[in-house]
Amino acid sequence: MMKEHRKLLTAGNDSFVFWGRGRAAEGEHECRFSTDIDSRLDALQTRIDGKAGFHSKAATRRLLVRLDEINPDVVHLHNIHGYYVNVEMLFKWLAAHECKIEWTLHDCWAFTGHCAYFTYVKYAQWQSHCAYGEPCSQLHTYPKTFSKASCAWNFDAKKHFFNLVPAERMKLITPSQWLADLVGESFLKNYPVEVRHNTIDTSVFKPTPSDFRERYGIGNRFMILGVASPWTERKGLGDFIRLAGELDNEKYAIVLVGLSEKQIRRLPAGVIGIRRTDSREQLATIYTAADVFFNPTTEDNYPTVNLEAEACGTPVVTYDTGGCRETIRKKESIVIEANQSVESNLSIFNHIRLT
Repeated sequence: MMKEHRKLLTAGNDSFVFWGRGRAAEGEHECRFSTDIDSRLDALQTRIDGKAGFHSKAATRRLLVRLDEINPDVVHLHNIHGYYVNVEMLFKWLAAHECKIEWTLHDCWAFTGHCAYFTYVKYAQWQSHCAYGEPCSQLHTYPKTFSKASCAWNFDAKKHFFNLVPAERMKLITPSQWLADLVGESFLKNYPVEVRHNTIDTSVFKPTPSDFRERYGIGNRFMILGVASPWTERKGLGDFIRLAGELDNEKYAIVLVGLSEKQIRRLPAGVIGIRRTDSREQLATIYTAADVFFNPTTEDNYPTVNLEAEACGTPVVTYDTGGCRETIRKKESIVIEANQSVESNLSIFNHIRLT
């Protein structure tokens, strides 16, 4: 978002950016319209009633006042869930104004009754009506809630409000063809969809030699790298743990970046855990040090970690889930079926190491 904003300003256009959580605004063309208290209250209300995206009325009023002042020609939406904006108020405003709208979907939340992803649990009710055939099985996932009755309500409300804008005024943008195909099966199917793959900064993510292997005692062992934040079962943490149990620690080393301190303390022998780093330059040195990057994610839109690894000269082994296949460019990289046996994954890494 900020990259596009700066590009527009440099070209002499009027551009304004708004967000709900994170850093403070810098300059009159930026605005953080929600407060920490607003977001915490929204999260608490969502935990109770499950109506994610339908709170934060005061914060949204502040946003809409600024939009009225600006009277934009184009509004580009990005992630509109996260406990900071009321989507009913926002889309009523968008429907009542003649601006063009581009909406980049970064996950599946816009067309489900609750969840951001459903591949892991093989859930398909979103194609017809969430929680009508059977209760939602993912209430414990983001956005977490205790409410068992909210999914059907959410589905109906999103379907109504997200379709208020005429199709000729709104275009949906997805980072992957995988997500574009899902949109075509959802209640947003009447809107035009354009696939725009995410990009990375190749001036940062490039082969970057360092002493990483020496500092962590990896030496000449074959280094298998994984990067995620946060690490969960859906990101494949369990696959790495099971793989570590079968690898020869004298020949292989697994390095995982983005773990919590608690997760690091629980790692088995042969796995090196590193906390999340905000330094892209440091991450580039770790990618470069690895012999292969393994991404066993079971659900993902368009994982840029695959792009970053390849840009640093490291081949990728990734599961064929979500938009993962679309990220692969190097002929040395491999796309494999998800949930393969540990023995199958072990044979793949043995083959890569020997060749």
